[in-house]
Amino acid sequence: MGTMRELVYYVATSLDGYIAAPGGETDAFPVEGDHMAALLSDFADAVPGHVASALGIEQPLTTFDTVLMGWATYRVAADVGIASPYPHLRQFVFSRSQRAEVEGVTITAEDPRLVVRDLKAEPGPADIWLCGGGDLASALIDDIDRLVLKVNPLVFGGGIPLFGGRVIAPETFELQSTRRFESGVLINDYRRRPASADRPPSGHARS
Repeated sequence: MGTMRELVYYVATSLDGYIAAPGGETDAFPVEGDHMAALLSDFADAVPGHVASALGIEQPLTTFDTVLMGWATYRVAADVGIASPYPHLRQFVFSRSQRAEVEGVTITAEDPRLVVRDLKAEPGPADIWLCGGGDLASALIDDIDRLVLKVNPLVFGGGIPLFGGRVIAPETFELQSTRRFESGVLINDYRRRPASADRPPSGHARS
C-alpha cells in the first residue's frame, strides 16, 4: 500500500502569527530577497499560474497537485480579475454562502474535512496544499500533516491569524527543519506529532 497523500499548510506569516493584515492584504511580505529562489524552486507548484508564466517557471506537480482555499483567500485573486489563480492545480474553494461557476475552480459548501479525506485517499505522489485562510485551517487542524511556515521579519499587530479566531484544542507539531535567509525570512517545516508520542503531563509545562 502506498503512502497516503498529505495535507500541507504552506503559508507566509508575520512574527506575531498573522497571515494577512486586517484588510486581507499580504503585500507587506517581502517578495525580494534570497529566500525567493528557494520558494520558486522548492515550491514552484504553489506559485500562481500568471506569475509562473511571466517568470518562465516550470510547475512539475510533484509537490502539490491540489489547492484548498477559503472564500476570502480566493477573493483576493478574483477581485483583481484572476478567476483561476492556480490553473495547473485542482482548485477547491470552500464557502457556505457564495455560489459561482468558474472554469477550473470547484466552489463548494461541502464539509472541508470530508473533501480532504477523499483527496487523501486518492493515489498519487503529490500532496494537497492548504493555501488559507485561517478559518479553513482551523476547520482542518486535525487533518493537517505538515506546517510549512514562511516566517517574515514583520509584526502586523492584528489581522488574519494563522488559525482563525476560534478556540481549538492544543495540537503538537515537531520541527523537522528550519532554513534561515539573509532577507530575515525563515522557512520552518513542522510535522504533526504522532498520536502515540508521549505528551508532557497536564499542567507540567508552564510558561
